[in-house]
Amino acid sequence: MSVLLGGAIRRKKKNAVPNWIVTFADLATLLLTFFILLLSFAEMNMEKYRAMAQSMAAAFGTANVIGEGVGGSPLSLIESDTVSLPDVTDTTRDDARLIDERGQISDLTVVSDGIVELSSRLIRELEAEVADESLNIAYDPQQVIIRFSEQATFNSGEANIKPEMLPIIDRVVAVVASCLGDVIVAGYTDDVPITSGRFRSNWDLSAARAVSVVHELILDQRIPAERVIAAGRAETKPLVPNDSAENRARNRRVEIAIRDPECSDAVPTRDLPVEVLP
Repeated sequence: MSVLLGGAIRRKKKNAVPNWIVTFADLATLLLTFFILLLSFAEMNMEKYRAMAQSMAAAFGTANVIGEGVGGSPLSLIESDTVSLPDVTDTTRDDARLIDERGQISDLTVVSDGIVELSSRLIRELEAEVADESLNIAYDPQQVIIRFSEQATFNSGEANIKPEMLPIIDRVVAVVASCLGDVIVAGYTDDVPITSGRFRSNWDLSAARAVSVVHELILDQRIPAERVIAAGRAETKPLVPNDSAENRARNRRVEIAIRDPECSDAVPTRDLPVEVLP
């Protein structure tokens, strides 16, 4: 029995599969899979690919799909308001980089020469007052704004301009008169209701303060009256939330806005230490 058993064992070992055949089979399977993948890429169904890309576009919140992608990729997804990409040259292919033009342009704000010039003149003329925060000067693409604080310009609950502010307003007139553009004077208050026998509400107070400033602007007729508008806006459009005494003080103000200014006899400008409005 032992001999037969030993012989059976020897015959079983003689008929065993060689160890290398397993590795060879794995390699052949991997090679087959690799070539199948190459074949599938070579015969891509563009309609199916476009359908898949549209699904991706919807998932990412975009609207447009550019077919026959750029730089070797099958498709490129862009947002609907993105500037169209230019044709790709050999140089850009070598760089293998695409620039999102919209991302560059969105950081730029176009400001007219008139706004820059008027802001520069006001800063030069009122540098001391800007430094002590009696007023500040801001601009956006449509206008230049001179913002007077209530503390420097009016006594609490009153609409008469403080005497020490009159020479400052006269200097503002000298600069603004040299430029064209509509002038809007707006008065603002905080959200605390006024208790006064003279003014019925914050609307009355803010309008009266705006009119007081307008009178000074057109007093000597250097600024024609038809250029100027007075507006009372009460507690609307606060600069900051009315949640503290300091914030309420900031919101009590008078603003002189010069819309679309055009200045003659331009002089060289410098860097403007002004607040750019959003």
